[in-house]
Amino acid sequence: MTPGTIGDQELALLRFVADRGGTTVGEAVEGFGDPRQLARSTVLTMMERLRRKGHLARKSVDGVYRYQARVSSAELLRGVVRRFVEGNLGGSLAPFVAYLSESTDVTADELRQLEQAIARLQSRTTKETQR
Repeated sequence: MTPGTIGDQELALLRFVADRGGTTVGEAVEGFGDPRQLARSTVLTMMERLRRKGHLARKSVDGVYRYQARVSSAELLRGVVRRFVEGNLGGSLAPFVAYLSESTDVTADELRQLEQAIARLQSRTTKETQR
């Protein structure tokens, strides 16, 4: 089953569940719903919608359903970025890189992560050209 598309609020809830390695509805209400002033029924509806779309799995543990994301938070974000680049930027990373180069919000840690990513890309490209 290919997971269905999700909205911003669903993505935030899915990340919440993925970051915790799983959660009950009550835990999701307390940690995710309450700060956003969402009713328990709203959180439950969102979790069930995510389950039907193939993003969450659930199993009964001691009579209570525990929900787990089918992919890690990192995999989830990679998919979101991939869909954004393919759908909004025509598959080209150039506009995104241009945006980053002009951004004043990039922290030293983010810059270090970007440099590491570039080093990995360069290493992979070098290996591919040597074949």
